Order: sequence, then structure tokens, then C-alpha cells
Amino acid sequence: MRAIGQDTFGGPEVLKVVEVERPEPGPAEVLVRVHAAGVNPTDWWHRATGGLAGDAAPVRLGWDVSGVVEAVGPGVTLFQPGDEVFGMPRQPLPAGTYAEYVTSPARHLVRKPASLTHVQAAALPLAALTAWQALVDTADVRPGQRVLIHAAAGGVGHLAVQIAKSRGAYVIGTARAAKHDFLRGLGADEVVDYTETDFATAVGAIDVVLDTIGGDYGPRSLRTLRPGGLVVSLASPAEAALAAEARELGLRSTFMVVEADQAGMREIAALAESGRLRAEIATALPLELAAKAHEIGEAGRTTGKIVLTVAD
Repeated sequence: MRAIGQDTFGGPEVLKVVEVERPEPGPAEVLVRVHAAGVNPTDWWHRATGGLAGDAAPVRLGWDVSGVVEAVGPGVTLFQPGDEVFGMPRQPLPAGTYAEYVTSPARHLVRKPASLTHVQAAALPLAALTAWQALVDTADVRPGQRVLIHAAAGGVGHLAVQIAKSRGAYVIGTARAAKHDFLRGLGADEVVDYTETDFATAVGAIDVVLDTIGGDYGPRSLRTLRPGGLVVSLASPAEAALAAEARELGLRSTFMVVEADQAGMREIAALAESGRLRAEIATALPLELAAKAHEIGEAGRTTGKIVLTVAD
């Protein structure tokens, strides 16, 4: 089968099409014929540095997948060949969804809503699960709470806006002015142009901050919180220091890594089926243009998600 591989760590140019053996599903696994695979920042992090694998050999990239079950391994009862499924297999371990076929634990996938194309479905799992686990499982966002989402037009951010609104929150996003109308269309109640305004002085009495950026955004976000408020960081390399600073101020901060989660995927599928959650597709490129997809993503100006198309 065709897949995207790399021989060394580096820039997008190290990605290439390779021919590899088609995998076989093991016990409690399914084999999925990939129709589309989402592209995420963790993909180019692993491509360039090895990510969580460190100095080990480069991994086969891709975690988001939408496709059709081709075969099932021993013990699988949830799916059968022909079922349309989507999900985020194995995260944080390598999944290798940049390929024509991928195996996945059966319970890392759910049925694809019939109303979604494979491209739309492949854009959801990792980013939407990240937003769900941050806002619902970690922060327990409730009706009437004020939620601040950084990089609100990005892959995770624009889905987080919709999930927070589905929980009844008052949502404030940071984004460039050109993206404000897009965010208001998703339900954002306020939008702050971070290039013109210091969000830390523009908003206040925040219950939950979703920090997708890191750096000084965590410490600055503490200044926006009401007493007892929470910063959920997806990118801060200095979480211990930020948590200590938060405690001194009577606030809270935590770092979160997304995990494979069938219960969360079912919630996401239900929201998508009801029309309350949709992924904005910035661009969809064929599998062989994976390097171009990474170039576009790493530029940091994408609105929504990038997806690779594999099968028709």
C-alpha cells in the first residue's frame, strides 16, 4: 500500500510516498481503508523532532482518520466490514493514518455520521477531542461561565468555540481581525484582535481559559481569571511554574495531553450529527502532497483544519 514516510527528522521536504506492507488487524483491532486523514500540529512536531518518541526512528505520521472498515480482528463485536468509521487511533502512540490502510483498536473509533463526508469527519477527531477533554472533562464548563479561547480560529480553537457554546458558555476568542466574522458565525460572543489589543486588559472575570499557544500566554491569561478560575494549557512547557504562580493567586492551571477516547468521540459525533459542531476545512490535499500540507500548517495562518484525501 502507499503511505507517507520519512528517513530522517527535518522539514516538510523529508516526507515522501513509500510502498509498505498492508497491516493486518490484531485481536480487538480493525483494518480501515483510509478515505481521509486529518493534519495536526503534533504531526509536524513528530516529523521534525520525533515528538514523544524523542531520538527514536521517525514514526509514520497521522492520527486522525475517516474511512471504511475493511476487516476485523479476533474479538471485535462493534464493527463489521463496510462500516464507515472515524476516530483518533492510539494517541499518544503512533497511528500512521497517512496511508491507504491503518489498523486501530476497535474502541478508538466510532461510526461516522452519515451527514458528514470523510473529509469533514477526518478533520474532527484529534482537535475536537482535545477541545472536549479540555473544556468538558477537565474544566467542566457549565452554562453561563465565561470561557476565553486563544487562537480561536485555529484547528482546536474553532471547535472549542462550538463545544463551549454547546455547554451554554459565554465565549470570548482571540484572533486576527480578518477572522472575527468567521468566529462570530460559530457563536463567539466576543472576539479580541490580539495584534492590536492586550487580551489580558481587554477581558476579565473569566472562568476558564483554553491556551493553545503557550509561551507567555499562560501567565498573561492568569490576569483574566476570576478567583478560582482555571487555565487549561495545551502547549506550555513550563506548567509547574505556571501552576505555582496560579496557586499563589488563588487560581488554577493544568497541562493536558489528549487521549484516545471513544466516549468523547461519541459525544463529538452526536454534536456533529445535530449540526452544532462542524470543522472548517482550510484545504484538502491528496496524500502525495503531505509535505505541502505541512508547509501550509506550519505557517500558522490556517483557519480551521487541513485534511489529506486518500481514497475516493
